[in-house]
Amino acid sequence: MTITVPELMPTLAKGKHRNARQGACFMEMASFLAGERWSDRPSCTHPLLSTMARLINDNTPDDERQHLAPLIPSVIGLNSDDPRWDALIARRAAVSALPVASEPRQRALAVGLITCGRVLDWLDGRPRGTIDSPTAAAVAKVPLAWDWARRFAKDHDDVSMKAFQQQSAPRIVLTAVAGITEACVRDHDARLRALLGSAIDDCAGLLPRPVTERVAPPARLAAVD
Repeated sequence: MTITVPELMPTLAKGKHRNARQGACFMEMASFLAGERWSDRPSCTHPLLSTMARLINDNTPDDERQHLAPLIPSVIGLNSDDPRWDALIARRAAVSALPVASEPRQRALAVGLITCGRVLDWLDGRPRGTIDSPTAAAVAKVPLAWDWARRFAKDHDDVSMKAFQQQSAPRIVLTAVAGITEACVRDHDARLRALLGSAIDDCAGLLPRPVTERVAPPARLAAVD
């Protein structure tokens, strides 16, 4: 997808800006394109997806940040009060960061995946302890962190939906972005862009579709001890 930015459009920059003359972060540009009041928290985008976009914008070097621009129109109109959105965004972040993050962050992210799974199991009426294929693939790469997280989670069983949305999910996203940014890999920026793109796709997949565009249900989930 190629976007031609008009000459007078603000340039993507780190941080929050009072107006377009000072520059614009990813979400401020989204508010501009959506015709909303200038803000890095526009109503056109889910709050947690917006948080992820701001973190990725600010952790991307200046010479790479403009490569985020093609994703900006895609976040406009992606919003819902369905808590599944928070769980899926947080899960995507954890899955993306888990294989490359440092060991302490791997443990935190693995616990986060268990929490996201519990929320989704409850919302979707599934048996507790199910896991989707991307999660299974991610945790298979960090078996020690996964075993630790499952032992830890047995003694930390309760999470309210409000606490998950306001505290747990944002912490998972923050930990994931930091984990990728500080990982011992050469492609931090590409991984961050891929995370944001995947999260956008996840959210877009939750939007209501016309009957003629509905797809078959996902494959059966595999049970985990």
